[in-house]
Amino acid sequence: MSFDIDITARRGAFEIAATFRADPGITVLFGPSGAGTTSILDLIAGILTPARGRIAVDGQVLFDSAARINLPPERRRVGYIFQDARLFPHLSVRANLLYGYNLTPPETRYAELDHVVEVLGIGALLKRAPLSLSGGEQQRVAIGRAILASPRLLLMDEPLASLDEARKQEILPYIERLRDELKIPILYVTHLGSEVERLADVVVEIAAGRVTGQRQT
Repeated sequence: MSFDIDITARRGAFEIAATFRADPGITVLFGPSGAGTTSILDLIAGILTPARGRIAVDGQVLFDSAARINLPPERRRVGYIFQDARLFPHLSVRANLLYGYNLTPPETRYAELDHVVEVLGIGALLKRAPLSLSGGEQQRVAIGRAILASPRLLLMDEPLASLDEARKQEILPYIERLRDELKIPILYVTHLGSEVERLADVVVEIAAGRVTGQRQT
């Protein structure tokens, strides 16, 4: 399974040009704040629309300006994990986890509740309300919810940025395990070199909206 992007876009006065490929594992989009990394994820997810180019994952075209293809976000099978967990406060942890799972056609599911719960260590949280969880627990549930929708591509936009150092160290081993077990491309945005060193299989360097380099770690 692989991911390919070759697009240009404009967000206000900001021009974005992104061309790279990602294979299973973690590809870190690395650049300073304001470099355009989040905009690139939004273009992949379908929240923003490129001016031109092509985006494809696992052989399916998500966007192709020449062919006039632009799949809506809900048809892209792209998981998106934000800086804040964005859990549904009126649903239990279990119901949050199953939200995307229940919307995913059975024939396309590869993730199951029991295994994801075990991988993320959240079995004791299933009956609890999101507002009763710590920040680290909420983020683990958000990761589980995204995975249970069985995405072909996982986007992680600074998922540890809102956590203190202790909570970051709590979650990093879970992200490493997902990298090793999921076998799908994971695009991970960070501005921290320490996260790059620990997590990245490939680093795509971003500056002023443009890919300036790509390297194996």
